[in-house]
Amino acid sequence: MIFSESRLVYFSAPLSVTEDAKCKHAIQQVRDSLKNLGFVEDVNGITKSFEGASSYETRMENISSGEKIKVFIQGSYANNTNIKAESDVDIAVVRETPFHAEYRSVQPHPQTDATFNFIVAAPDTVTFKDRVESCLRASFPGQVGRHNKSIRVSGNTYRKDADTVPAMRYRNYKWNFSDDPEEYIRGIRIKPDQGETIVNYPEQHILEGRKKNVATNHSYKKQVRIMKSVCGEMVNAGYASAGKMSSFGLESLTWNVPDAEFTRYSSLGSTFETVIQYLFQNYQSLSLYKEANGIKPLCKNDSEVQEYRNFLQELLKYFNYTGE
Repeated sequence: MIFSESRLVYFSAPLSVTEDAKCKHAIQQVRDSLKNLGFVEDVNGITKSFEGASSYETRMENISSGEKIKVFIQGSYANNTNIKAESDVDIAVVRETPFHAEYRSVQPHPQTDATFNFIVAAPDTVTFKDRVESCLRASFPGQVGRHNKSIRVSGNTYRKDADTVPAMRYRNYKWNFSDDPEEYIRGIRIKPDQGETIVNYPEQHILEGRKKNVATNHSYKKQVRIMKSVCGEMVNAGYASAGKMSSFGLESLTWNVPDAEFTRYSSLGSTFETVIQYLFQNYQSLSLYKEANGIKPLCKNDSEVQEYRNFLQELLKYFNYTGE
């Protein structure tokens, strides 16, 4: 397929002001709904983690129980890597207390709950997900659907469709050598209705993406948007390998390309050719690649490694840059 520079400029464009406003309205309305559970927003209100993306967040506390939560937009909108085909916004509702912790187990300095004087919290009588669902249904009657990992709130002309993800704070202490209880990598722990517990690092994802974008003279996120858009074209053209790629997987794949490969050329097309050629030529390293958070492996097994290899092989043949 032939791609011109002007078409790639269109693919690389960031979210519009209108989309940003709809994202903010979505988190505002989820926040307002959570007030029905007794949560009060702190004095800072809704803020952005950084400019240039819909990385909105706010913190709330239940004055009666002392329970604290953080509500924030995660995923492609928060990272400013969304494309026009992505309409849903992901909103995490994370309980800061109680939390789940992961410790370093290796000698000479293994850790346990006792290292930080943590105690085991009493089990919930009603799950946090059930509580969030009940208040969302009260606030948005007929517009809420429960899914395995999230609670979906349908959007309208004013706000985006929102997949609200109730989760528990996950504290990763594996790189903590000071025994300071505040020195940890922030993750979230999701308990689906069915299946195993999932640990993700959406805030670390935002930090790592921001760092790489600055290091590549703001080329990285443009290339991620192009990667997603070209993959979408391949799906429409019937390429089975492209249909197996997720938005987050494509972003993570691109994140593993060294910074220098994003700044060799001034044109978007030549840069994208460089990115995909690097990935294809170094496909033997796929099993070592990390997610865009820099913590979890991109591929869980050999089958996923092969899926990415198949996609890269077809992508290299499919993308034909005219240079115009």
